[in-house]
Amino acid sequence: MKPSRLLLGWVAALLVIGITLGTLQALEVSVPASLISINWGLLLALLALALLDALRLKRLPQVRISRQMPGSLALGRWAEVPLKVEHDFGAPLSIQIFDHLPDGLNFDHLPLAVELQPGRFSQINYRLRPLKRGHFIFERCEINLPSPLGLWTGKRLLDVSDQTRVYPDFARLYGGELLAVDNWLSQLGVRQRQRRGQGLEFHQLREFREGDSLRQIDWKATARQRTPIAREYQDERDQQIIFMLDCGRRMRSQDDDLSHFDHALNACLLLSYVALRQGDAVGLCTFAGDQRYVAPVKGSGQLNVLLNAVYDLESTQRPADYQAAVNQLLARQKRRALVVLVTNLRDEDDEELLGAVKRLSARHRVLVASLREDTLDALRNTPVQTLPEALAYCGAVSYLNQRGELHEQLSAHGVAVVDVRPLELGAELLPAYYALKRAGGF
Repeated sequence: MKPSRLLLGWVAALLVIGITLGTLQALEVSVPASLISINWGLLLALLALALLDALRLKRLPQVRISRQMPGSLALGRWAEVPLKVEHDFGAPLSIQIFDHLPDGLNFDHLPLAVELQPGRFSQINYRLRPLKRGHFIFERCEINLPSPLGLWTGKRLLDVSDQTRVYPDFARLYGGELLAVDNWLSQLGVRQRQRRGQGLEFHQLREFREGDSLRQIDWKATARQRTPIAREYQDERDQQIIFMLDCGRRMRSQDDDLSHFDHALNACLLLSYVALRQGDAVGLCTFAGDQRYVAPVKGSGQLNVLLNAVYDLESTQRPADYQAAVNQLLARQKRRALVVLVTNLRDEDDEELLGAVKRLSARHRVLVASLREDTLDALRNTPVQTLPEALAYCGAVSYLNQRGELHEQLSAHGVAVVDVRPLELGAELLPAYYALKRAGGF
């Protein structure tokens, strides 16, 4: 409980009057004794009213609040949280509500001011924006009640327990399908062209069309139907994709609102959705941190499994041990698959990385997605006018050249490499996936 501005104003006014009267008496200025008595009387009356008002505030009935928290939130996206307020007051009352949020959540429109009407409940909303993924627990709400005479403000803490999970930005897929995914992929620059007569997996027989190859003709079906019949093929289905996600210190860099690790998660989930829709099985393994493994499984339900497996995954300060990560994956994954290694390659990775990728590519098809910091591109494109700028430019170019040499060594061993900025990773992985499918599968 704390005094309101009204009470403080009255106390200040009476104190000023009392000090003024005392000063005049000290200066031997004639002051009517009745004024001093009136001032003390007002102070005593104010004290009595304040005590009575505080007692009435204590006896006010409790306010009941329920929070309608969404079951899941998307990282970095604003969401509405409704609060339902119920009460037993017999007169209108204005209160303030502040919801105690866990660390890692930003908010807007708090505290909330609401006018409570007798016999009615009130519903108000505020917005929150998750700044990190994970499991969040809400424990209490705080309300500020004015006293009946407005001399005090009472703070009450209400136990209002709720919990929610914050998923990667791709969490809008949780529990449903991605709306307008084709439009989204088109905006990313990904378009899957319809092909006739190419691929590895037989799809159907149909009439021969202009532009078909003679090799597509099914001669037995042509003889039976007495008209040219062609075989139509489609990209091979029922293949497997495994994401090897680096959770080490290199993925902690941050160029915008999201870290490189969060961008990598978003891109992996986007490709997972597309691959599952294509009939492939998708799995995940992590290294250089919390080691998690999700076996490759087909079906739309696998996306929810992946989301629940990574929503609270965080990057660590550990270095990436590619040899140990490859050993674990080879022990678990026996069937041939496309392994997408998402990491940030450095020039010092030559020997260890090449050895690990060679062993991995002997059994699986490997695609390395190497994240590149935006700062490197900015330094390379900045005009050089001073000595510090020249040194920074030469350092960035030298580092990029060494990094490029490592990528060329991987390509020379038949490993596909995608060197990309984190924000563009999803848009680059999808064409690479489609290209491997068109080239004969994994």
